[in-house]
Amino acid sequence: MAGGSTAHIIQSLVSNTLIAVSKGVAAVITGSGALLAETLHSFADCGNQLLLLLGVKQARRPPDEQHPLGYGRNLYFWSFMVALLLFLGGGVFSIYEGVHKLMHPEPVGSILVGVIVLAIALLLEGWATLSNIVELGRRRGATPFFRYLRETKDSDLVVVFGENSAAVLGLVFALAAVLISKQTHDGRWDAIGSLAVGAVLVVVAVFLAVEVKSLLVGERADPRIEQVAREIAEIDPNVEEIIRVLTVQQGPGEVVVALKVRFRPGLTTGGQLCGAINDFERQIEARAPEVKWTFVEPDMTD
Repeated sequence: MAGGSTAHIIQSLVSNTLIAVSKGVAAVITGSGALLAETLHSFADCGNQLLLLLGVKQARRPPDEQHPLGYGRNLYFWSFMVALLLFLGGGVFSIYEGVHKLMHPEPVGSILVGVIVLAIALLLEGWATLSNIVELGRRRGATPFFRYLRETKDSDLVVVFGENSAAVLGLVFALAAVLISKQTHDGRWDAIGSLAVGAVLVVVAVFLAVEVKSLLVGERADPRIEQVAREIAEIDPNVEEIIRVLTVQQGPGEVVVALKVRFRPGLTTGGQLCGAINDFERQIEARAPEVKWTFVEPDMTD
């Protein structure tokens, strides 16, 4: 995705900016802690999406002497930062606000504006989340949904989906908390809503951090690439056997492949062997365009 579209990030940024401002106004009018937690959550999401856009831009930089394999992992770094900010800026602060309101409950004021804002925000966030689900469905093919979330290398899409789905669940909790608090005249329900929003954000942030950390450290690429290499080896007359394959996801849409290959004994000159290696590399890169770097070591044993 280093060279792909950022439309899903920009869409979420625009909608979250409008939602954050609206929630902030409603939080001031109602004095609701749950609404304040949701306001902070939306503003944190805006910052997160700006970081993702920065990550996409940096990931597109071409390789240079200092980074010969490119800058693709920049997006993974900023995605990991987003997970941390979601945890600290959204989850922890919302829990703190909930604990404070629980210890010092305050009656919720007029909720009409708050309910309207939350309902509109729920519709917008629901629409954004549905768009993410449609895009995930398009990319995952026959792979089960939750398995794809764990295995996909498009960290930006997973992060945006995590943010949006957390926002939808958080809005449901906040809306319920405001309504119950007003109906019962008990400010503690509002505090419980803030705690619920914080808990959702913490869980989502931890999930995102674990998934992105694996990519940041250096995760194996899609197993399909290894399968492609072995299929090519079976029909390539110059290749007897692939002894070992190593793949690394260097960035979105950027894969490094290293292979130890046993070539047929008839390749007696260096030129013949180089030609066989180059032809083998070209076939892999033609079948798997995400492979940007291929390193082949001719050998007889592992």
